[in-house]
Amino acid sequence: MSDDDTTVRGGLRARTRLAVQAEIVATAMRLFLEHGFEATTMEQIANEIGISRRSLFRYFGTKEDIVLGDHAESGRSLRAFLEARPTEELPWDALRAALQALLDALPYTSEDFLRITTMLHASPSLRGRQLEKRQQWVDLLVPDVTRRLGDPADPMTESRARALVSCALACSDVALETWVRSEGTVDMVQVFDEAVAAVRG
Repeated sequence: MSDDDTTVRGGLRARTRLAVQAEIVATAMRLFLEHGFEATTMEQIANEIGISRRSLFRYFGTKEDIVLGDHAESGRSLRAFLEARPTEELPWDALRAALQALLDALPYTSEDFLRITTMLHASPSLRGRQLEKRQQWVDLLVPDVTRRLGDPADPMTESRARALVSCALACSDVALETWVRSEGTVDMVQVFDEAVAAVRG
């Protein structure tokens, strides 16, 4: 077998795996929204797709991983949106614009996003894993904000950047929680801006 054949087969396997993962996520999310996260089992998800429970665990180890599996990818997207902002833009403004771009890029309707987010906030296990993964976002965003703050020789610059990013993401969480509690009636962006103003004030 030639190197080209090996490359083609490897690429096909990767695409097949991604396709199966996407089907698992879509099916699981439908079941979660129909029956509730806690009430839906991995066995039900596997049966709905038509694969064994063992095969399902090769793709996702837990139900939480199915829901939050794209969280890391969202973090990388957020970093890309941040790095695309003008270099002279202030950190708060750049982070706000990047978070807005991430929100605009979500592949959900507003109604579906509200249902998914409500489910996240209603499940302690999901909420805990989400907060754990959110720390990865901080690590991804700190380098760009550190550059925006200038004076990289100062060892405290990175600490200030980490505090700033953590505050921005906390304000984002507050805005999202307020939006969920209002059942989608409040302006999430306005809540974020007011939360940032409170922190900066």
